[in-house]
Amino acid sequence: MTTATLNSLSRASSAYLRSAMHQPVRWNEWGPEAFATAQRENKPMLLDIGAVWCHWCHVMDRESYDDPEVAAIVNDHFVAVKVDRDERPDIDSRYQAAVQAVSGQGGWPLTAFLTPDGKPFYGGTYFPPHDGYGRPSFRRVLLSIANAYKEKHGDVVEQAAMVENAIVQAESFHGRSGLVSRSVVDAIQESAFKMFDAQHGGFGSAPKFPHPSALELLIERCARVASLRGADQGVRPYTEPAELRSAGQPGTAVPTHNKELRNLIVSTSLPGGFIVIPSMSAGWCRTSRRCRTTTRNC
Repeated sequence: MTTATLNSLSRASSAYLRSAMHQPVRWNEWGPEAFATAQRENKPMLLDIGAVWCHWCHVMDRESYDDPEVAAIVNDHFVAVKVDRDERPDIDSRYQAAVQAVSGQGGWPLTAFLTPDGKPFYGGTYFPPHDGYGRPSFRRVLLSIANAYKEKHGDVVEQAAMVENAIVQAESFHGRSGLVSRSVVDAIQESAFKMFDAQHGGFGSAPKFPHPSALELLIERCARVASLRGADQGVRPYTEPAELRSAGQPGTAVPTHNKELRNLIVSTSLPGGFIVIPSMSAGWCRTSRRCRTTTRNC
């Protein structure tokens, strides 16, 4: 491979970004040059945020960004920017809030679409190369966004303003503490129960990324009930030799071993001083046979 065939990421300081320098997408690093190009050409921006430890980031790279046909769509209609989450957590934090406001989900890879001045108006996480997993194909998303930006530009600007307001609110509440009403906690718990896959384990459909905060809440509520019932030791520690970050299918036949300490091991202080170390097996948490956070008995 000659230097002429490499994109601009070949000069990046991040090893993760350099791993994409062979791709036919004309990637840019985050910076004023990318925004100047988008404004000059009046194109929306495609923002891809990932990390070297992210399994699905590499999957999407291989399935979509390595594909010359997908790359041609990106190059024709977008100014593409790739960001290393570990190098720029500030950018990741801001656009995670945006995508969560738009789609209700977050994580990596983070796929966001921005106006030329950097305001997000649509986004998601992993998009498959073909319609599947309850998600549209990435190619269909790209063409739909490009068409909307040209034909419904006013709606795009309005959506961007709404998302920007959601980001401002999220940032204004960052770090604040306060009381959460019982009804809100009950609603979160009920939502988790409805999403639980009793047949295969995990929550929702594949890929089953665990959500540590929700699991911590369920474990703590389970322990409180057990404590009130006079259980001899509340929730006992439970671990397995292998923890799984997510499952590629509804079952556990295609697990994803992605060792992220903050997600794999969630240590929660419980009433009475007990500690729970949940095992994220196929995206769900098991504690002890006496009390499982995923059942209504807790």
